[in-house]
Amino acid sequence: MNQSDLVALVTGGAKGIGRGIVQYLAQQGWRVVFCDTDAQIGEQLAQAGSGQLKFVPADVAREADVERLLQVTLEWGGQLDAVINNAGVADPETGPIEDLSLEDWQRRLNVNLTGPFLVTKHAVPYLRKSRGAIVNMASTRALQSEPDTEAYAATKGGIVALTHSLAVSLGPEIRVNCISPGWIDTRAHQGSSEGVPPLTQDDHRQHPAGRVGVPNDIAALVDYLISPKAAFITGQNFVADGGMVRKMIYEG
Repeated sequence: MNQSDLVALVTGGAKGIGRGIVQYLAQQGWRVVFCDTDAQIGEQLAQAGSGQLKFVPADVAREADVERLLQVTLEWGGQLDAVINNAGVADPETGPIEDLSLEDWQRRLNVNLTGPFLVTKHAVPYLRKSRGAIVNMASTRALQSEPDTEAYAATKGGIVALTHSLAVSLGPEIRVNCISPGWIDTRAHQGSSEGVPPLTQDDHRQHPAGRVGVPNDIAALVDYLISPKAAFITGQNFVADGGMVRKMIYEG
């Protein structure tokens, strides 16, 4: 089967890393359905996709939205070969734990962890048929932390565990992996034409790889993990952070 016959579903695809994944997969010949809560930017991106992109406004924390998302995907694409669970509340800092409201905690759980569960639940019958693949988006914050980021870190740690659990449950028909990005500069991937100031040399220098990451760094890894080249890889968490989690940092 040619790659142009394959259909991928990307959640949270209108902006940030998700936007980079949508654009990259389309460039590789995939037909891509993507969802987001930002309908205006999502529609603009789809219109620029030369018929390869289909946008569906949806909140992955709502099961009715997810069911509709899968219905549109199958109607438009005719099949489903890959799911990239990327949607998430991206702001990690929520203040001191004693001030963290249950509402803010629950919203991150609903989008960042329950969302991937719901999308996977409803996508599995179609992925079994195609012997497809799932890639979940975790974070290096599942492995290390800054202060006052408990809700975000908990959801991303949950994604890592959900990934290996699904890999065992769904294999061998469906492979499931996750990616933990580090610092990825997404400022040029927000759907705006406004320019962004360059990062500083200090920003780049602190990474063993010599630079801050860009969305294509993550998108290329996604493309590999959902391809036949990764047929022997499942249940894994791939840290893509320019080496930062391996760097010992001392103050003073």
